[in-house]
Amino acid sequence: MTDTAMTPARRLRNIVGGSAGNLVEWFDWFAYAAFTVYFAPVFFPAGEPTAQLLSTAAIFAVGFLMRPVGAWVMGVYSDRKGRKAGLTLSVSLMCAGSLLIACTPGYATIGLAAPALLLLARMMQGLSVGGEYGSSATYLSEMATAKHRGFWSSFQYVTLISGQLLALMLLIVLQRTLGEAALSNWAWRIPFFVGAGLAVVVFWLRRGLDETRAFNDPATRAAPKSSALELVLRHPKEALIVIGLTAGGTLAFYTYTTYLQKFLTNTSGFSKAQATEISAAALFLFMLLQPAVGALSDRIGRKPVMITFGILGVFCTVPIMSALAVTTDALTAFALSLSALVIVSGYTAINAVVKAELFPAHIRALGVALPYALANAVFGGTAEYVALWFKLDGRESLYFWYVTGMIGVSLITYVLMRDTRTRSLILED
Repeated sequence: MTDTAMTPARRLRNIVGGSAGNLVEWFDWFAYAAFTVYFAPVFFPAGEPTAQLLSTAAIFAVGFLMRPVGAWVMGVYSDRKGRKAGLTLSVSLMCAGSLLIACTPGYATIGLAAPALLLLARMMQGLSVGGEYGSSATYLSEMATAKHRGFWSSFQYVTLISGQLLALMLLIVLQRTLGEAALSNWAWRIPFFVGAGLAVVVFWLRRGLDETRAFNDPATRAAPKSSALELVLRHPKEALIVIGLTAGGTLAFYTYTTYLQKFLTNTSGFSKAQATEISAAALFLFMLLQPAVGALSDRIGRKPVMITFGILGVFCTVPIMSALAVTTDALTAFALSLSALVIVSGYTAINAVVKAELFPAHIRALGVALPYALANAVFGGTAEYVALWFKLDGRESLYFWYVTGMIGVSLITYVLMRDTRTRSLILED
């Protein structure tokens, strides 16, 4: 069934189905970050806690470095074979990577092979997520109707955040039921087994999705084949816009989500359990906010929403991070974390649809995925590593200014680019 014969109920089912798969992808991806504080000593020799976290953060960053490769390969695959085919392939790779982490023995058992296998698994997950972003962003944006495209495409980050939130919630349950000793010894493997099992369910789910009208359009089939060369030669401006609008947004997002849990433990002095609960509570409200911001962009435009994020991010990042660093009150830490995430919503809720609206259908998945993955590898993937490096060097506050500067770069991009809501290249319904 194509979009031309699609009922609202069936369209909604496809959007929900695509979103559910995205949730599992990101649960697997963020389980690594959420459980790092427990499995870092298992894969690396005993030493200073910050140094061990630095080692696992480096592997986290390598996973991001694989995302451009996944974005390139699977972006081309999705543009040529279909969005549904790309989504199915990406979840298969994620399943394999999670299962490998769950089954790999520790450093004490197999020596250097342990971190090597962890690295391999993270590379597989990086390939998967690199392809997932472009395919899912393109699928949701093309499946939604033009009037509500910002609202429906915001569910990409709803499910992304849901995946991270579920990883944190599982951690809270395990902390409260099994305790620190069990988590450090063996229970940290549970989320990776869970993620691998859920990925099998999603593989089946995604095989039943409808393809989008934009991909099936005869003009898309007659257009030049998707390739990196086609992207660079025909759409260099749009690719650079994606890099520019992503750089500050993704750095801020990973600072206040992935890194925040470690920051609250390593800098603010909260226990691991407290840090997890503060992060989870802020993320839950952050998740609920995404559709509202997406709907707002449908009414006033994408550009004003992104500019608001840029301005508030430039002026508020240093004060928020500085206050978080010295607070000892959990409620204050929650309020500060939530305020930062509310600001970041101006990027997260609509960045997928903005990127999709920049490109024609025949190269849309690649155009969305590859420049985004490059910016993510450089800025998002290294966020933890750079932050921990500044802390280890005794100059942690410089990281706050680094985040501020990159948001400023993205703000310039938002001001100069067109508003894609009124000048979208997605086939209108």
